[in-house]
This record gives sequence, C-alpha cells and structure tokens, in this order.
Amino acid sequence: MYSAIILAALIARATGLDTIRYDAPPPNFAIPTARGTGHLSDLRGKVVVIDFWASWCHVCTDELKNFVRARQTFGPQVAVVTISQEMPQVAGGYLRLWNLALPLVPDLSGNIFRTYSVSKIPVTLVVDPAGDVSYVSVGGLNWDELSGAIERAQASVPASTPGAGVLQ
Repeated sequence: MYSAIILAALIARATGLDTIRYDAPPPNFAIPTARGTGHLSDLRGKVVVIDFWASWCHVCTDELKNFVRARQTFGPQVAVVTISQEMPQVAGGYLRLWNLALPLVPDLSGNIFRTYSVSKIPVTLVVDPAGDVSYVSVGGLNWDELSGAIERAQASVPASTPGAGVLQ
C-alpha cells in the first residue's frame, strides 16, 4: 500500500521531462548577452520562462508571440530565454524576420536539450523567483496557460520579512 502511495505522489510531481523536477532548480546553462556570458542562475529573483523551439516547428513559432507578450505584460519581473538547436543565423534570423525581440541561446551540440531531457518540441518551463521549476509544458501552450503559470510563480515566493536585528 505504501509503495502505491509513493508511486502516486511521484507521478503527480512528474514534469514530463526525466531530469526536471518541480520545486527544484533546473540545470544551469550559459546565456549569451550583450555584456558577455551570463547564466540562468543569474536570473534568480525573477520569473524565468525557458522555451525550447525551432523555426520549422509551427506550434513553436505560434507560441513565440506569447513570450513577447509576457515580457510586455509583466515587464522586468519576467525574463524569457529561448533555446534552439538550429544555427544561430537560422533561429536568430527567424526571430528578427518576425520582429520577435527574444534572447536566443544556441544549443548546436544539444547539451542543454539533453540535460533537460527534451526530445520533442516545444517545451516550456517557468522558474519561480527562488530559482525552482514551477511549471512545465510539453507541447504547445496558449496565452492563458503561460500567463497563469507566470502569475502562480510570482505568487509562490513568500513575502519577505525583516532580518534579525532590523528595526522598522
């Protein structure tokens, strides 16, 4: 009986990605920026949307406008990172062609895809400000799903309290 309860709890927490767990930090990776190389962990304190996509995937490209909308709606409280295994000129060219101002992490070696156990696209993760995975979508998602996941991630961080020895 106990094994059935444990198995049911594990299934309920399954994200659809073998190496990704809810309420745990996702694997860190490098993010090229205008100022050099940053890392996913540098974005702690914000909600982070991570999207695995390709320009040839129609479901993927339909979602991209939702990620732009998320940045416009939630402002600097939300960071979006897109990851593609395509050559940077292909994926980046696609984003420029459609005027989609989204950061692109090229993953030509497939290391990030493998580390996250992404075998089919699109895949989207939402990471809360504490740095833990709070939402995973394997397959397409719409604006309501994305905005709801972002709002829940924002609400998941407890309100801060004064530290010891701080008077207010």
